[in-house]
Amino acid sequence: MADHASAKKRIRRNAKRAEVNGARRGRIRTFIKNIELALLAGDAKQAEEALKVARPEIDRGVSKGIMHKNTAARRISRISARIKTLKKAS
Repeated sequence: MADHASAKKRIRRNAKRAEVNGARRGRIRTFIKNIELALLAGDAKQAEEALKVARPEIDRGVSKGIMHKNTAARRISRISARIKTLKKAS
C-alpha cells in the first residue's frame, strides 16, 4: 500500500480516471452497437444517422486517450463501407 501522500493521491486520481474512462468507453461501445443493430436490420438510413451521432463521440474518445486514432479511423471506415454497401444493395 502507498505510504506517502503523493502516492495516495495518485491512487485516488487513478481510480477516478478509470471510472470516467470506463464510462466513456462504454458510451462509445453503445453508439457503435446502435450502428451495428441498424446494419443488421438492413436500415441504411438509420445506420447513417447513428454514425453521424457516434462519430463525434468516437473522436472525443481519441482526444481523451480512450482509443488510438488509427483504431477509431479504422472502425469508422469499416462501418462507412458497410453502410455504403447496404445502400447499393437496396
